[in-house]
Amino acid sequence: MTREAFMARLWDGLKGLPPQTAAEIVADYQAHFTEGEAAGRTDSDIAAALGDPDRLAVELRAEAGLKRWEAERNPAAAAAAVFAVLGLGAIDLLILLPILMGVVCTLFGIAIACIGVMIAGAVVFAAGPFSQPPGGPVVALLGGLGLMAGSVSGAAILTLICIGLTNALVWYGRLHFRLLKPAIDPQPWATTEPARP
Repeated sequence: MTREAFMARLWDGLKGLPPQTAAEIVADYQAHFTEGEAAGRTDSDIAAALGDPDRLAVELRAEAGLKRWEAERNPAAAAAAVFAVLGLGAIDLLILLPILMGVVCTLFGIAIACIGVMIAGAVVFAAGPFSQPPGGPVVALLGGLGLMAGSVSGAAILTLICIGLTNALVWYGRLHFRLLKPAIDPQPWATTEPARP
């Protein structure tokens, strides 16, 4: 593969990344080719040593998504990190995806419950002084405040659980990918003949 073909496929695979990030990645790989040519290697040798540019682009996009999560810690970055790890193909989707879907649905149900408790607390708080609740209006006001405080606490705990789950998924994806990469990518020294004594 020529240098131009390698770079074109790499650029194509990096679409969607911020332009500055993609340019830095491509410049780094251009430097690999320049250094290799200075050492007397051909473009095809350098391209073979670097690997498949499509696979490199997937890995680099995934790494960019994981770094974004580590830097920003917001829901959009969390979604980008999860999809980046899933995009690697390193996670066994047949095992992890059903578990992940169950956990996400449970967390979504808890979030809906927190919203419902907040609304119920607001109704009790607002309507308590104007109705005849058991214990009087003070009990209704305090009960409404208690329900709203409980829902805010539940939402805060839910947020911490979601952050922890995202961190665990990113950690698992990176670990799993590091364990699989040697088996997927043949090493250049594995194809050479052993040294003779």
